[in-house]
Amino acid sequence: MGETVRFGISIDDMLLESFDRLIEQKGYMNRSEAIRDLIRAALVELKWEAGEEETVGTVTLVYNHHVRDLSDKLTEQQHSHHNQIISALHVHLDAHNCLEVLVVRGKAREVKKIADELIGVKGVKHGKLVMTTTGEELH
Repeated sequence: MGETVRFGISIDDMLLESFDRLIEQKGYMNRSEAIRDLIRAALVELKWEAGEEETVGTVTLVYNHHVRDLSDKLTEQQHSHHNQIISALHVHLDAHNCLEVLVVRGKAREVKKIADELIGVKGVKHGKLVMTTTGEELH
């Protein structure tokens, strides 16, 4: 980790009040930590846009397991990406609906492609990709 540098910023008082409310809601101890997190998030997102950055993400799927062949199709998709899907969690939400959370690792463009394929399977009620960093480049 590098040396800590202090700097000042100018900000509209109403925007600062809103930011302070956000800090309180999120449970930050101070403005500095909140700003550091915002900067990290922006840097991580910028790297994803190039598509070549090594990343990790979760793909969350909700589906009715009674839909014909849906479970088999999702399993086939997962097996076709067995090198990138490093973990899977399957939860029975009720008598009909299941939740799957898959941990996917690879280049950002590959992770997005896998997520799009899984979310796009006919019968998936809802799906979401959340990507993050492997953390190697963050301080």
